[in-house]
Amino acid sequence: MHRIIAMAVAALAAALIVAAGGPESGTLPSTASAQAPPSCPEPSTPDRDDFVRRIDNPYFPLRPGTTFKYRGRSDGNPTENRVTVTQRTKRIQGVTTTVVRDRAFEDGELVEDTFDWYAQDKRGTVWYFGEDTKEFEDGQVVSTAGSFEAGKDGAKAGIQMPGRPRVGQTLYIEFAPGEAEDCFQIADLRAKVRTPYVASKRALKRKEFTRLEPNLLEEKFFVPGVGLVREQTIRGGNGFTELVSVKGAGREDDDRDDRDDRDERDERDDRDERDGDGRSDDD
Repeated sequence: MHRIIAMAVAALAAALIVAAGGPESGTLPSTASAQAPPSCPEPSTPDRDDFVRRIDNPYFPLRPGTTFKYRGRSDGNPTENRVTVTQRTKRIQGVTTTVVRDRAFEDGELVEDTFDWYAQDKRGTVWYFGEDTKEFEDGQVVSTAGSFEAGKDGAKAGIQMPGRPRVGQTLYIEFAPGEAEDCFQIADLRAKVRTPYVASKRALKRKEFTRLEPNLLEEKFFVPGVGLVREQTIRGGNGFTELVSVKGAGREDDDRDDRDDRDERDERDDRDERDGDGRSDDD
């Protein structure tokens, strides 16, 4: 959650004003008054032998060599994120993690450079082992706030994406007391979302929040086979970012055929449900 949220913190000094809209319109939904966030269970990391080398969770696949490009706005300023699944690994608590580099730009200037560490267990759950993050101003590092590594100073690995997501699941993404305490709650498994890269009626939608900044609330959408496609601040700021291209690891920036196929499958599923042939999530 540090990408958009970090840019939105300054907006807390002003009134919480968020434009009305929805995930398909490019604007932000209206917000309700702040409420106490739900509690998150403290994560319990599996044994190191329970992890595998690949990360192929449908909602969060990480293929080395892939670069995701996101564009959006934060408090009126244009933003861009370039997220690259590197070939590098980092061993943390005996687990080999995949290193993902996330560079955030605002008005074309680098404002944050982060290395994230992920690993997947045998049940398909993707764990987040921490991050090494630097914030920049005028080309100089001004902060490393939010950096943590599981196993150090009380930090634990959190869950980026469960292997079998369920509506209502509430889990820690980051667990570093006093430094990074982000949680999420899954709100929908059949959400509609549209970005310049992909449209889907089968997105996983979740709310993200943190006890450290209780007035902040973010929403994210994940499409099966793609991953994170859109995120937006719905309380405590005014910003959004959405997926515009995917390159590398056998994927092309303008791979419209695959996207059209996904749209057609969604339409067929909807027709089946209307005809009484569709199955519920519990079948």
